[in-house]
Amino acid sequence: MPSVAVVIPAHNEAERIGETVRAALTLSGVDVVLVASDGSTDATARVARDAGATVWRSPRNRGKAAAMMAGAEAVRKLDQRDPRDGPRHLLFLDADLGPTAANAGLLVEPVAAGTADMTIAVFANRVKLGGHGFVVRLSGAGIRRATGWTPAQPLNGQRCLSRAAFDAACPLARGFGVETAMTIDLKRRGLRIAEVEVDMAHRATGTDLAAQLHRARQFIDVAQALIPRVTP
Repeated sequence: MPSVAVVIPAHNEAERIGETVRAALTLSGVDVVLVASDGSTDATARVARDAGATVWRSPRNRGKAAAMMAGAEAVRKLDQRDPRDGPRHLLFLDADLGPTAANAGLLVEPVAAGTADMTIAVFANRVKLGGHGFVVRLSGAGIRRATGWTPAQPLNGQRCLSRAAFDAACPLARGFGVETAMTIDLKRRGLRIAEVEVDMAHRATGTDLAAQLHRARQFIDVAQALIPRVTP
């Protein structure tokens, strides 16, 4: 059975990345945790490395999708140097999960068993967010229009994929549109997607200007990912 590589895109997450990495390293089957530090200007890379992660660094912020691509490519190179039992499965986790990342193993099981090509986490205990759900509704409506199916948490970034499924989803849509586009593209290709309830949680976003700007960027990225996928 292939091993599992955890890929964590991170931008200025020094406060929580260490806990997230240490928790991810406890997962069964995981033999590498790769943190893709996406133009971080704080101590994200150092803290992640000290916690046991392999670190890839970008000198500038290129966005979540680019960090995911870079992390997955770094894992591909590891696979080529040490083929073992085939390409590693890819478990993508957010950098701010902290100790709850230790519960991500349930996402791996269907992919490892061959019953799903991609799993999407459904958080059992949802954190109250500062926004009004506009981006989530946009993503869910777009996926439904494109595929006829609506995931419970369409923007959840905690996902496990086989290498073949990840390659089928490439090239990834830019920025925060990556999850929406990935779901549509894999559904349209007939790949199997399973939702898995997990006891995980990430940091809640606030209501200050920075948080509102973050949600605006999310909205734009999701809209841009949807336009070519839902336009006749």
